[in-house]
Amino acid sequence: MFESAELGHHIDKDAFKAEAPRLRAELLDIQYEVLAQKAFPVIILISGVDGSGKGETINLLYSWMDPRHISTLAFAEPSDEERERPYMWRYWRALPPKGKAGIFAGSWYSQPIAERISGDMGRAELAERLEEINRFEAMLVNEGALVLKFWFHLSREAQKKRLKMLESNPQTAWRVSRKVYARQKTYKQLQTVAGHVLRVTNTAKAPWIIVEGTDDAYRSLTVGRVIRDAMQRRLKQPVLPVPVAPPVHHAVDKRSVLGELDLTQNLGKKEYERLLARYQARLSELLRDPRFTSRYSLVLVFEGSDAAGKGGSIRRLAAAMDARHYQIVPIAAPSEEERAQPYLWRFWRHVPRTGRVTIFDRSWYGRVLVERVEGFCKEEDWLRAYAEINDFEDQLEDDGALVVKFWLQISADEQLRRFQEREQTDFKRFKITAEDWRNREKWDDYALAACDMVDRTSTDSAPWTLVEANDKNFARIKVLRTVCERIENTLNLAENSKK
Repeated sequence: MFESAELGHHIDKDAFKAEAPRLRAELLDIQYEVLAQKAFPVIILISGVDGSGKGETINLLYSWMDPRHISTLAFAEPSDEERERPYMWRYWRALPPKGKAGIFAGSWYSQPIAERISGDMGRAELAERLEEINRFEAMLVNEGALVLKFWFHLSREAQKKRLKMLESNPQTAWRVSRKVYARQKTYKQLQTVAGHVLRVTNTAKAPWIIVEGTDDAYRSLTVGRVIRDAMQRRLKQPVLPVPVAPPVHHAVDKRSVLGELDLTQNLGKKEYERLLARYQARLSELLRDPRFTSRYSLVLVFEGSDAAGKGGSIRRLAAAMDARHYQIVPIAAPSEEERAQPYLWRFWRHVPRTGRVTIFDRSWYGRVLVERVEGFCKEEDWLRAYAEINDFEDQLEDDGALVVKFWLQISADEQLRRFQEREQTDFKRFKITAEDWRNREKWDDYALAACDMVDRTSTDSAPWTLVEANDKNFARIKVLRTVCERIENTLNLAENSKK
């Protein structure tokens, strides 16, 4: 794997001095062009063995390019806040926007490699993590990012020699710590594990570039050329559609999961008030249960027809919660900041920590609903979104988040009645807009998209609950009861697994 990086690659000083100024100018020019167009983000991963020049390379890029448009993210051991969220959360937060460059010193590869060497991660878990990383990087590229992954290599003898040289210089001696020497003892294991990791994650969308780190001039010119050429090539590339499979097949008899719902179900006022008090009290107890607060978080997702009663259901849930421990995130059209990032970025920002609750009033499913129906994204974008969403929710579940998803359905006639009521009631008038009336004209298209969504994203770990919402009382109780049952079942299952 690393044979070509142990050949003693070398560039003499005169050749370096002749090329470096031209390369710097070209890097600056292409950096400003990418910035002006806000064409794509540049994600640069710097990894490799100790003493191979990772830090020097980062400093070099800062001196050769405009540092105002570069951010460097160094990841050590995760903080307490990071440990209480999915593994990839901290990397999602650090992604650069379109037009900017982000240098990752230590990345999503560092922890799996270290844990595999120490024995804290088994082969099966490593394979699962690498598959997850490949999907993540594929998603970044599909969203427009340029991903460049550098691995700096030194042979064992070259590493020893370089560390001694660094240690002998008072200005660089601080870089050679006890941890560095301790890691020397696992050099062979590192090469084995890293070689496997690089082979598995060397994909067409995000290949690895292995660079010998013995000679500073060779390393610097190699990295500079790769970044320049990749950015230039990317700017010149035409945006081609990604081949996708056709949309899901629909039943020829026109039956659907939404069409089969019994919307006549209702609940009388007295029974509603009795059950409301019961389930709100139960939910309050469950969210304060040490078994929940110490291990789990709760993610509630609300989608549904316009005027189906999402807000009312959310308010009944919130009434049973401690306001300090939950947040409600209303989702509308993305801001400029959000459009400069991969689609799921703005949702990753709101992932709750352990013991907390996040309620999404509309959600990441907008890509396969409103964006699909209204043509705000390409067909290939919303078709691949199903897999990306399932992957996102799997990561939440793996980290202990309970993902509970609701689709609230009303009939077209009931929607019309509620729209008219809102227009005629002063304190409800703000709820109805011209866009609501326009969306109503596409009722069948939205119903079709919603059925596709349920078929493709209702999983064992994060199933959809379809709520018959013509009667608000019935819908609110069903939502409350479902949340309580989901938490109770999870806690009971965990309790039984200990016995």
